[in-house]
Amino acid sequence: MEPCVNSKSRETCMLKLWNKYRISNIPSLIFLDATTGKVVCRNGLLVIRDDPEGLEFPWGPKPFREVIAGPLLRNNGQSLESSSLEGSHVGVYFSAHWCPPCRSLTRVLVESYRKIKEAGQKFEIIFVSADRSEDSFKQYFSEMPWLAVPYTDEARRSRLNRLYGIQGIPTLIVLDPQGEVITRQGRVEVLNDEDCRGFPWHPKPVLELSDSNAVQLNEGPCLVLFVDSEDDGESEAAKQLIQPIAEKIIAKYKAKEEEAPLLFFVAGEDDMTDSLRDYTNLPEAAPLLTILDMSARAKYVMDVEEITPAIVEAFVNDFLAEKLKPEPI
Repeated sequence: MEPCVNSKSRETCMLKLWNKYRISNIPSLIFLDATTGKVVCRNGLLVIRDDPEGLEFPWGPKPFREVIAGPLLRNNGQSLESSSLEGSHVGVYFSAHWCPPCRSLTRVLVESYRKIKEAGQKFEIIFVSADRSEDSFKQYFSEMPWLAVPYTDEARRSRLNRLYGIQGIPTLIVLDPQGEVITRQGRVEVLNDEDCRGFPWHPKPVLELSDSNAVQLNEGPCLVLFVDSEDDGESEAAKQLIQPIAEKIIAKYKAKEEEAPLLFFVAGEDDMTDSLRDYTNLPEAAPLLTILDMSARAKYVMDVEEITPAIVEAFVNDFLAEKLKPEPI
């Protein structure tokens, strides 16, 4: 990143950093490896609180098995060792009773958990409470058929928050049997897949924009291809058009152990899409190729009669190379 030499460039630099590290609230403190530039810890504020003397420096990520090690509870008081999770997919559920969206998600998640277990899948959920008292934790946990980190084990709850850089709740992280992250968007997947047919929900390169996943538009720059969904095959054709470009970008950054700098969506015609067009002051044209950067309140628009893979790839590459001029949202 080039040095910031004036107020305008400083603002640009700050927005780049917000997008690069997917900052959704402040204050936030992220620790980096100065040699590689890779993220060491996303939740530095918890690190400082939990390790004020720096005994665990440099606070690098630890394996899930190491962080979760210890007893886990069922709501009937039964205690199990974390080793019972071996061979299972695991959902790490950060939630709290005082949070209305959490309670709504929990009701859906209970049914999803039941369906996955009845299908014979090895799956367990671990509740990591953000409740403000043990009584609230117990009341909320009584509704859950899965496991929990004991409320009194504040250190382990904090380490799990640090491990996954939790910035808000509810958050459901889905892990494979080796403890590697499959998706951080478990909440969206559960709400979009009531029958759990896509479990364990490996990320799709291109998503169809919906009420439940629209929150991801706030996580960083998003390519959104608006189409006329009155044509039954239009949305699927649009996905197939941009999927190779999305896969190429995702693979490139995965090889560098970095998150992709763009999310990819196809948007049809519905009330939510109409609201998004109105909010971002986009033309009614379809197809319409855009990149929306909500945190920077900026948009990039390519309004052409025909959108081809070459046009999409050039548009994405020019954006990543900072060759496109943004329009304000």
